[in-house]
Amino acid sequence: MTLRVGLLGTGPWARLAHGPALAAHPGVDFAGVWGRRPEAAAEVAGMFGTRAYADADELIADVDAVAIALPPALQAPLAARAARAGRHLLLDKPLADTVEGAREVVDAVERAGVRSVVFFTLRFDAAGAGWIAAQAAAGGWFTGRADWYGAVFGGDDSPFADSPWRREKGGLWDVGPHALSVLLPVLGDVTAVTAARGPGDLVHLTLRHDSGASSTAVLTLTAPPAGAGVAIEFRGTHGVATYPDGLDVPARDAFARAVDALIGGEPHACDARFGLRVTEILAAAEELLAGV
Repeated sequence: MTLRVGLLGTGPWARLAHGPALAAHPGVDFAGVWGRRPEAAAEVAGMFGTRAYADADELIADVDAVAIALPPALQAPLAARAARAGRHLLLDKPLADTVEGAREVVDAVERAGVRSVVFFTLRFDAAGAGWIAAQAAAGGWFTGRADWYGAVFGGDDSPFADSPWRREKGGLWDVGPHALSVLLPVLGDVTAVTAARGPGDLVHLTLRHDSGASSTAVLTLTAPPAGAGVAIEFRGTHGVATYPDGLDVPARDAFARAVDALIGGEPHACDARFGLRVTEILAAAEELLAGV
């Protein structure tokens, strides 16, 4: 099956992951690119030998599916429009920046009967996904942690340092979805959330899960580069399971597996409804941090 796919977005992630994976995928006809800046759309289209669209709805009308690489506040309404037009969705995390926006996407997907996949990077990395699945199958965990110390704004030379939405929303919304994408399949859905601030954008989460287990997450984009990294572990009746060192996640390869999941046609655990659940947890934490 060949899927005619259009790309909405022209930023670093579109250039590093979405564009290369779509252009190389044997099951994809990469139909074109739309961006908020026509010159950027033309540049990205030229990089991957496809067409630049001046209008997002024109692109949506020409394809079977859309891949979206836009800030969450823009992704959600465009995704809902595409779903209502009968287009399958390959989305980025977080699904939206509000619960209402995420629900709109889920409602549109379910009413139209289209497929959706949300790109949580570790869940589409072969080695990482295998490790997560093994911990979920083992069970018996009473606690876990998933800490993301990003250095996007900590002095590192990151291509995402100019991202306004990341500066506004911080690590909670950018790397928080990664942490939740590991904790939820292993420990179960979240039933209670507490949150506290640290320096900069750093947030500490403590979560209770429906399995009875608890977990923590430290989330930031402002770690000093020397202190950056990811730490994931679970503790329980089997001992301690620690995410293996050296499991790099090539974004292009992981995104290609997300494309495989969309083309395959079977429902995926990381669909729009899972994206909504992650958004609900992040929003609950944000309300606590704001003192609401």
